[in-house]
Amino acid sequence: MPQPVEQSVLNLFALVREAISRATWALLNGDLMLGQEVVDGDQEVDDRTAELELEIWSRIEAEDLDPVDLRRLVGYLLILPELERSADLAEHIAQRSLSNVGSEMTPAARGIVQRMSEVAAEMWHSTAAAYVGNDAHTLELHEADEELDILHDRLTTEVGRGEMPTSVTAQVTLIARFYERLGDHAVNLSRRIATLQG
Repeated sequence: MPQPVEQSVLNLFALVREAISRATWALLNGDLMLGQEVVDGDQEVDDRTAELELEIWSRIEAEDLDPVDLRRLVGYLLILPELERSADLAEHIAQRSLSNVGSEMTPAARGIVQRMSEVAAEMWHSTAAAYVGNDAHTLELHEADEELDILHDRLTTEVGRGEMPTSVTAQVTLIARFYERLGDHAVNLSRRIATLQG
């Protein structure tokens, strides 16, 4: 029996949050096997998202829905792309682990990346909790998003010190942007969830 749409969306939240943490671990610890698992796992998110979109559209087209149910299903359709793009960002981070970028980062850069991952994961946890609890009051993510912006600036400054190989600084600059975008997607999702809750 298929899972309810609500549970399927929650499962995607969990997959993305796990991918963020696993990608960071792989990057900072040179875990090539784990990094490859995260990269390969992105296809599962893509497949689940596509299947869920089809299921939702099927329900919209086949059922005589009341306005509340229709609004909720459309809300899910708006949430799914944010989840899929966020999984892609985790994959991009994991891809950098495959070339051992983490081992050539300065200790300061590694520490900043670790903290960026923690903040992003906390934001995703809060967003998922709000989704589960139907509680828009848990969606205060602005402070965390601001911290990510500050950390992004600190990492950019660390890159500018010129203590890492040029090829690595280019990758670290991208990594900083990936975490920042993960925070942006969490904020966007929080707004979508608040809309769902009406």
